Amino acid sequence: MTNPSPRRVLLAPDKFKGSLSATQVADALAGGITRAAPGAAVQRTPIADGGDGTVDAFVAAGWERVRVESYGPTLAPVTTSYAVRGRVAVVELAAVSGLAKLPGGQPDPLHASTYGVGGVIGDALDRGARDIVLGLGGSASTDGGAGLLQALGLRILDADGNELPCGGAALARAVRVDRDDLHPGLADATVTLASDVDNPLLGADGAAAIYAPQKGADPGQVATLEAALKNWAAVLGPEWVDKPGAGAAGGTGFGALAALGARMRSGIELVLDLIDFRAQLADADLVVTGEGSLDTQSLSGKAPIGVCRAARTAGVPVVAVAGRVLLTPDQVREAGFATAYALSELEPDPARSMANAAALLERIGERIAGS
Repeated sequence: MTNPSPRRVLLAPDKFKGSLSATQVADALAGGITRAAPGAAVQRTPIADGGDGTVDAFVAAGWERVRVESYGPTLAPVTTSYAVRGRVAVVELAAVSGLAKLPGGQPDPLHASTYGVGGVIGDALDRGARDIVLGLGGSASTDGGAGLLQALGLRILDADGNELPCGGAALARAVRVDRDDLHPGLADATVTLASDVDNPLLGADGAAAIYAPQKGADPGQVATLEAALKNWAAVLGPEWVDKPGAGAAGGTGFGALAALGARMRSGIELVLDLIDFRAQLADADLVVTGEGSLDTQSLSGKAPIGVCRAARTAGVPVVAVAGRVLLTPDQVREAGFATAYALSELEPDPARSMANAAALLERIGERIAGS
């Protein structure tokens, strides 16, 4: 790398889903850049937007990882972790109750639960955390956040006063809730939801209609879950039904908003704030970000766009790297990127591209170093 080429490169990619973690993406790019430009100073800051990889991003930024035993979406035991710094704890729903935590990958749309997430939050509260950040995304359940609340001590009762089992379908029998046994740490805690989903809880754009089919629900099960969530909303807090983001993570947004007084924030903006990303931009000459597919969904505020906006505000040029780039050159420029590199340009076959993503990213790193 020769002047006036970048002297300090800040690598801030998201994961390449199904292929590489954000850390692995950053490592591969760094390998290519330093091989082509041994004098370059390369900083790796893998990022996430609240979904898969969020805890890992915080750990990479120097936060402490706390390992804990909890329960997966079908209540099978799982070992998971969250990140802490001082009184702030970052919990990732996907790492506890996500699709990847389904035993054998077998979906259970009517009974899958967020109970395990509540257990992780409870552990963080027990350890003294009072600012809880919950990353929503990748959930395997459509339970309106009921399981999370049950794990934190909320009792959901049927007409006979019996507590309901976990799972979305059971919420059709909910008649009232008892908050007397809620975790005492919640009294002086704040809960912030990191999500870029703005769906309401119910209706054609709601949690069941849009997301339950992705979790294995057939049309009849979608209708069952919609009716159950409608009843759950009437019991817990009908005023929160249409709140943007209430439908996030199978309605977990609704449960947290209605029962925990949570607030919703853009996932990537919250992550960048908490890892002090803007300070890292102070002496950067170039930022490299990316994700598996750079497409029109990315433009709605996913991680690379958030990184790009922060970098551009700081006056630092940004390039994007993706497995595939489905945006036009004009859209790439309008989004704020100087250019975008696609692995598909080097390996058109998607399967081979994903399998060899690390090597391809190293080659792109070399190109970036020489540009």
